[in-house]
Amino acid sequence: MRDRSTDAFETITVHAGHEPDAATGAVVAPIQMSTTFKQDAVGQTRGGFEYSRSDNPTRRALESAIAVLEGATHGFAYASGLAATQNLLYLTEPGQRVVMSDDVYGGTWRLADKIWRRYGIAAEAIDLTDHDAVAAALSAEASNERGAAAMVWIETPTNPTLKIVDIGALAELARGAGALTVVDNTFATPFLQRPLELGADAVLHSATKYLGGHSDVVGGLVATSRDDLSERLRFHQNAAGAVPSPFDCWLVLRGLRTLAVRMERSCANARAIAFWLQGRPEVSRVYYPALRDNPQRELCASQMRLPGAMVSFELNADDEAARRFVACTRLFTLAESLGAVESLIELPAAMTHLSVADSPLAVPPGLVRLSVGIESSDDLIADLEAAFAGSGVSAT
Repeated sequence: MRDRSTDAFETITVHAGHEPDAATGAVVAPIQMSTTFKQDAVGQTRGGFEYSRSDNPTRRALESAIAVLEGATHGFAYASGLAATQNLLYLTEPGQRVVMSDDVYGGTWRLADKIWRRYGIAAEAIDLTDHDAVAAALSAEASNERGAAAMVWIETPTNPTLKIVDIGALAELARGAGALTVVDNTFATPFLQRPLELGADAVLHSATKYLGGHSDVVGGLVATSRDDLSERLRFHQNAAGAVPSPFDCWLVLRGLRTLAVRMERSCANARAIAFWLQGRPEVSRVYYPALRDNPQRELCASQMRLPGAMVSFELNADDEAARRFVACTRLFTLAESLGAVESLIELPAAMTHLSVADSPLAVPPGLVRLSVGIESSDDLIADLEAAFAGSGVSAT
């Protein structure tokens, strides 16, 4: 494998996982669909491949790529982002706690609170921007009362209100308490943020989103530089079996090659839309880390290359008016998910976060979330302008 240590990230995204094929010289990683591999003698494999649940050449290329992009030494691919989440939660033991953000993807909270809790592992939602609250949750007193904190689960920017969590500060607090720090880097991608360099133990992606980038593949990825975690994660990956197909791995590899240019364009569009929304009388609040009145603006600039391509805002309207608004757009497609070349719009309270409606993570009913794509920013703003007019959302 070539040395990429001096290459810029934009260069690495094009080449990581795409070493020219030794047999043919092909510059695109091949899709190896075989489920099993010939052994020259019992236990003597070629390249370590024996069965595709355990390892596959195309999946290995993707796992190598995410490790390189995250500055890690180990990468793991899964059938979905939640499958990756599950494999990380396997690192916990009954009687322990997972400390999570009070603004986290609804599916993550549902898995931890509704399923993992049944096996004696508690999920605890707190504001991770409040370091005193985090320290209290990780304290010896809290561990004695509620079980040892085994893991701090960070999203930054958070979903859907885009709070910025100080990864370095929380990783230090977690280490002091003997807890792991996991960062869901889906919203930022390794192009914008590198959690392992800030002290995290493991980083997670829903590869369905920006890494795949085209709304045509479901997948999950994890990266770490800790050999002890790698050994356990590899065991979990094989034992639980929630691995992606070779074709799905190939689709994510293809998406990674344009990650940098897609993120630059989407982030520029999101910034333009966020500042435009801030001046709209129909909008009561805009959530975007780069806004001048955002108290986390400097923290965002210190740990992210750009503030991201997600924008959320609250309308001066009731739930019915908000539903009309999101159904009135032409270019913004009303759909769940995010991170693709096309722009999406949704009401988290009724869609991606419906599962947390009666929990501490409940989302305001009038909050709209935008996943900003790579179209013309002028066209996207005109689309939102028309939706304000067409839905009847007023300034009061």
